[in-house]
Amino acid sequence: MKNRLTDDSIPWREAFPEYTDGQLPGVCPAGSRIREGLSQRQLAELTGIPQRHISEMENGKRTIGKERAELLSKALNTDYRVFL
Repeated sequence: MKNRLTDDSIPWREAFPEYTDGQLPGVCPAGSRIREGLSQRQLAELTGIPQRHISEMENGKRTIGKERAELLSKALNTDYRVFL
């Protein structure tokens, strides 16, 4: 018997072509921040990360790294690994 989920699956890049241009890393911090009802400025105050850097991370122009991922995870109530 074949697994229906496997038979019907497609690569994520085909399912979400809007994220194949390098924007994927910024989706998690932006989505998590919005879910928590925080502005970039508020998140900057909670984490100590400059607001400009948060903007750059959300726009895929700055890497997040483990140290910042851990700061973001505490402020955004999520696992740090989603930001890596």
